[in-house]
Amino acid sequence: EADLSGLPPPVQKYLRIAGAVGKPRIRNFRAVFTGDFRTGPKSPWMVFRSEQYNFLDQPTRLFLMRAALYGLPIEGLHVFRGDSATMQVKVASLLQVVDAKGLEMNRGETVTLFNDMCMLAPAALIDKERIQWETDGSLAARASFTHGGNTIRAQLTFNQSGELTDFLSNDRFFSADGKTFKSYPWSTPGGRYREFDGRNVVSYGEVVWHTPEGDFTYGKFNLAEIEYNVRD
Repeated sequence: EADLSGLPPPVQKYLRIAGAVGKPRIRNFRAVFTGDFRTGPKSPWMVFRSEQYNFLDQPTRLFLMRAALYGLPIEGLHVFRGDSATMQVKVASLLQVVDAKGLEMNRGETVTLFNDMCMLAPAALIDKERIQWETDGSLAARASFTHGGNTIRAQLTFNQSGELTDFLSNDRFFSADGKTFKSYPWSTPGGRYREFDGRNVVSYGEVVWHTPEGDFTYGKFNLAEIEYNVRD
């Protein structure tokens, strides 16, 4: 309970209803998602399954998505280790169609890393070295997260019950080809809280780009499995 001291009241409430208090600190987690994904507003939806491992003490994110389009298998691999991030997309395990890296990827994946902490491992939000908080009313808070030379910012929105319902950041970049990047607001509205491994977390979420042409939802994620502290 003492670790919650100094956090904005809605964040404290969120950690309590998430079942963080009295549990071991989270060092890492493994999560499995199923759902639907598309690459553009007019692109067809693809059914996917993803598996990821996150490590929090030395921030690392390993995310592998498998899907299929017109019968062809597609694999997308995100690797964020140290202070650098890459994204590779292959068709039929042979043809590489995306190979993204660089400053925009590093900054954008820092946002994704912090989003994972907020949505999937809220107990990690007591990290007062890397996270700076500002209260924004009774149902919102603003956060700055620093890692690997990047400081990103996000706004968290909560409901009356204390559940985190949305995450919005202006520090992530949209890229269809891994070469050109555009800066749009990015959000992850979610809900349907369920208990996993003794903790209460969001089980459904969407990922949305807020473009000048309108909102573009490109992913719908259902949390199938999550386990914490799976290795030392």
